[in-house]
Amino acid sequence: MLRYLTAGESHGPALLGILEGMPAGAPVLPELIDRHLHRRQGGYGRGGRQKIERDHAELLCGVRAGEAIGSPIGIRIENRDFANWQGVLGADPASVDPAKAAERALTRPRPGHADLAGGLKFDRDDLRDVLERASARETAMKVAVGAICLQLLEAVGIRIAGHVVRIGPVEAPPADGLGVAEIAARAAESSVYCVDPGATAAMEAAIRDAMMSKDTLGGVFEVVAEGVPPGLGTHAAYDRRLDGLLAQALMSVPAVKGVGIGLGFGVAERPGSQVHDEIFYREGRYARGSNRAGGIEGGMTNGEPVVVRAALKPISTLPRPLRSVDIRTHEAVEAAYERSDTTAVPAASVIGEAAVAFVLAQALLEKTGGDSLGEVRRNLDAYLARVAER
Repeated sequence: MLRYLTAGESHGPALLGILEGMPAGAPVLPELIDRHLHRRQGGYGRGGRQKIERDHAELLCGVRAGEAIGSPIGIRIENRDFANWQGVLGADPASVDPAKAAERALTRPRPGHADLAGGLKFDRDDLRDVLERASARETAMKVAVGAICLQLLEAVGIRIAGHVVRIGPVEAPPADGLGVAEIAARAAESSVYCVDPGATAAMEAAIRDAMMSKDTLGGVFEVVAEGVPPGLGTHAAYDRRLDGLLAQALMSVPAVKGVGIGLGFGVAERPGSQVHDEIFYREGRYARGSNRAGGIEGGMTNGEPVVVRAALKPISTLPRPLRSVDIRTHEAVEAAYERSDTTAVPAASVIGEAAVAFVLAQALLEKTGGDSLGEVRRNLDAYLARVAER
């Protein structure tokens, strides 16, 4: 079973990750992981933290000469900003200066963040203990893990690309008809990872307006996966339905508040004749006249591209703080503010790729089994040959 665990705080020494279940022989190239980490740090509207960090995945174990060896893969990403938090954060009591810690304590929870709910849950009077782990900084490790899964998927012909379709009031035209390679190429040319140049310019303008207003913007990103074989996932058990697993993985990304597959919420607006994808048999294979289902029916892939969208709320750390209450005095105050992105939707599209990649890799290995990449390929080829005979 493919699984992973992350650890680490936003301003602590490092983020840690363990990925277990990667087949031996699967490619694990550090430069490809770092490429995705750098994409996550980019995008117009990002804040000052990205000027500090130079994210790099240090592979500690489980990899030899660019290949997984079958044992758990250990990953470390340094937090360069930890240097600015000496005396405030640290596991050893001797490393913490009580005066510095008190000066930087967080007692003014931000509406929309985990601050207050986490402080109540864990009985903390300094909400920094919650902020540090709830921060989207943790997604750097999600991207590193996902980048390894992307390499496994590409080795068997599955490719994934994400792109931004909305920031604030600006929505891009549909990217219908574009393949994954074209989506990736066009998104790479855009400052906001959008495939449409006109929408890119309008999104930049909306971000600048939000900066001037000391506000933040949310949006929507889409992730597309091609080459996905039919039959990943299952209809037979609620907790193994692929659409449910994809939704959970994307909803676990901080600030994501909605997930749709294919038409998503659009299915509620149309009659059935405009929702379901008609089935044809052409050139020895089943085909569809459309892909409104987003490649998933009954909790399983149907052989069409998997298409998933996620809605990201505006970042909850506002330069113009909202009203709040001090948890120690119960007095009315402005919410805490240190620094913030104006928008993180472009970065979220990269994180979304990683989340989708992990779920598809997990489903692939569940279907094919295999302790080595060669075994996975043989089992997949045998399955696809059987499907082709139907």
